Parts: sequence; C-alpha cells; structure tokens
Amino acid sequence: MAKTMNALVAYAPKDYRYEEFPYPDLNTGDIILKVKGCGICAGDIKEFNGLPDIWGDENNNMLIEPPQIPGHEFCGEIVEKAEDVTDFEIGDMIVAEQIIPCYECPDCISGMYWMCSQMQLFGLKNIAHGGFAEYVKIPKAAIKHKVPKSFSVEQAVLIEPYACGMHAVERAEIKHTDVVAVAGLGAIGCAIANIVRLYLPKLIIGIDTNNERLDFAKEYGVEVVLNPLECDIDAEIYKVTHGRGCDVYIEASGYPASVMQGLKSLKNHGRYVQFGQFPAEVTANWNLIGDGKELTIIGSHLSAYCYEPVIRGIESGLLRTDGLISHTFSLKNWREAFEFAKNDKSAMKIMLVP
Repeated sequence: MAKTMNALVAYAPKDYRYEEFPYPDLNTGDIILKVKGCGICAGDIKEFNGLPDIWGDENNNMLIEPPQIPGHEFCGEIVEKAEDVTDFEIGDMIVAEQIIPCYECPDCISGMYWMCSQMQLFGLKNIAHGGFAEYVKIPKAAIKHKVPKSFSVEQAVLIEPYACGMHAVERAEIKHTDVVAVAGLGAIGCAIANIVRLYLPKLIIGIDTNNERLDFAKEYGVEVVLNPLECDIDAEIYKVTHGRGCDVYIEASGYPASVMQGLKSLKNHGRYVQFGQFPAEVTANWNLIGDGKELTIIGSHLSAYCYEPVIRGIESGLLRTDGLISHTFSLKNWREAFEFAKNDKSAMKIMLVP
C-alpha cells in the first residue's frame, strides 16, 4: 500500500479538504522535511476565497495546479534526503524560498531569480506542494537555508515573511531624512517597521484599522499611529509633517482604499511601494501620480536575496519576533484557524502545526 500523510488540499475556491495525500517521492537532489510549522499568509486566505490571480478567470488562466497543498511559510526537519545531497544532514532544520527558479529564463540568468518567469511557487505548483501537511518535499532546484539551532519553530516560520518585508523596504530606498508610512500592521507590516527603523529615518508612521495592532506596532518601531476609521489619514500625515507629506508609503494591508490614501499622503516626488496583495483590480488617480506629484510607483515581489540577512538579523536580535506569531492551531483545525486569522482582532500571524 502506498504511503500517505495528512494534508490540507485545495481543489477549488472554498473547496479545501483535510485528508490523506500521497507521501512525497524522493528523487535526485530532493529533501523531505517533517513540517514543524507553517504560517498562514494573508494571501492564503485570499486564495481560499477565490483570488482571480491564482484561480484564473473565464479563460481559465490558472496559476494554481489543483489538487494542491497550499502553504509557503514553513520550516521543517530533514527526515530523508537523496544520496547526492551533501550540504545538509538528517535532522537539520531548514526553510526554502517560496519560488523555485528555472535558472534558464532571462530573469534567472540575470540574477533576478525571484522574478523567474516559470512562477514555480511552493503551495501553487505540483512540483512544489506546500507546507500545510505533515511532510513537504524540497526539490533539488529550490533555494534552501539552514536554520540556526537556537531558533524556535516560530522564529523559523517567520523567516519567509520577514524576508519578503525586507525586500519591500530595500525597494523603498529609505534615507535617514525620510518620513516613512507603513499601512497594514499585521506580522509583515510590523516586520517592515522593524527593518525601516534600522535605516534610522526621520519618522515612522503606522496605519491600521485595528487599534490593538497599532499599540503592538509601537514595539516594532512605529512612532505615530493612525487609524483610518478614526481620522483622515492624509490630513493627519500632512499635519505631523508640517504640510510636507511622507516621503515613502509602503502598502502592506492589501486593502484597495489604502492606495489612494497613500498617493494623497505622499509629498511631491514621494515613493509608493506596493507590497500587499489585493483581492481584485484597484483603480487610482493617475493624474495625481504623474501630472500632480511626479510620484515613483514601486512594486515588491517575494524576497530577493533576503533570507540570509533575515536569519542573521533574528539571530542577533536586531529583528524582533516576539508576538508576531500570536496563535497556533492544529492543521486539522485549519478552518477555525483561517476564520480566526480573518476575524479576530488579537490575531497577528497564525501558525498551523501538523
């Protein structure tokens, strides 16, 4: 009888099933991990609800290959490895970057592997089932990183989201004279604020509709907190900057209203960084961007070369992790965990454990 494992399997939007799934096969260069924990990304919730960028449209342009095991914020212990794997040992705790590069497309050849045109992502493609399972296979081509023995499972799970946040901050090119606004203060938003603080900018403004998160974000470097349900954000930002506006606006909430909020809050020649993932297309006032303020619009995708510095940062204590994972659920209770992540004000990052 073929060996199986328990996993959360995506068949279609809102059709996820906790069930037995084939245990991964081991091929040349592969590693199999026993999953220790896997974080729930905001994108996982949106994917469950039918995100068109993942599930396609009437033309069936699907990015996902169902039945598929979601989950990309995982860490695990090596329980099997192919004979040709010599740089890792049984028992090592490792993480893998979300994208598995093809190493052949123009972006990969130029060194921009995170922009690989093949988009082979853990949790979306059959080559790379994700971490909402008892075991996960790390293919030979995946980019793997050993986790220090001093790390807790929670810290290891936070490496991936922290690395994505670090890339967004790098894209912003922050200067010490900048006023930086971070919109959306979940776990990654707080991680972004922590990294921004290391650049020693003039001021860090945090924006969220959840007052519990606003209070928590102060521990991660946010100096001024604003709730768009309680004030006019751009008016308040102009007030605290003496009519100038912010230099940088990092959108990490994934809420469509945050876009125009950010564009209006920026000063002339300000820099807008889009990190959060939206559930649908968003419109903006392009006259404000171009003819109005000459704004720079910057995208941020995945975690280019950021895993190693994040690991060093967590290890040194420069990058905080306390409280970013607020709750842990058993994988079999995934539905309760998804609902909790979406609806409970005390939720930051939720971790599933097989």
